[in-house]
Amino acid sequence: MSAFARLRPTLAVALAVIALDQGSKIALSRWLPEGERLVLAPFLQLVSVYNTGAAFSFLAQASGWQRGLFLALAFGVSAWLSWLAASPGAERMERFAYGLIVGGALGNAIDRLAHGAVYDFLLFHAGRWAWPAFNLADSAITVGVALLLWHYRRPHDTPRPASQE
Repeated sequence: MSAFARLRPTLAVALAVIALDQGSKIALSRWLPEGERLVLAPFLQLVSVYNTGAAFSFLAQASGWQRGLFLALAFGVSAWLSWLAASPGAERMERFAYGLIVGGALGNAIDRLAHGAVYDFLLFHAGRWAWPAFNLADSAITVGVALLLWHYRRPHDTPRPASQE
């Protein structure tokens, strides 16, 4: 099997994540004005916010240099994971997880290139406690990392040494 044939499912997952992520961001940003909130449930709101930082608004207050760093990380990690997905040793679960991570990273990179910040719209909360707002790209990255952790923690068959006859 060629490297491209091995990479194709990963790219398909990544493209699906990008399409769903960007479609949801475009629809919600047009429908819900920036700074507005819509209560969907006692624990869930739709919000319209832009985050110049990374997860949990990490480096959001920096002077702007973080945009280049986060773009370089998104493209670098995406290239590295794509290379891993194309390798002969990658298993199906790994390739799927890589696709989720690459799609999420590139979905957020598109936002950074277009707006200088990432559009977030999901806000979960309980009383005064609230999880930082996030989007579908963030969810795909989280699920992809969780799948990789699960995959690497489970036992794998180890190849047996060739007999010396």
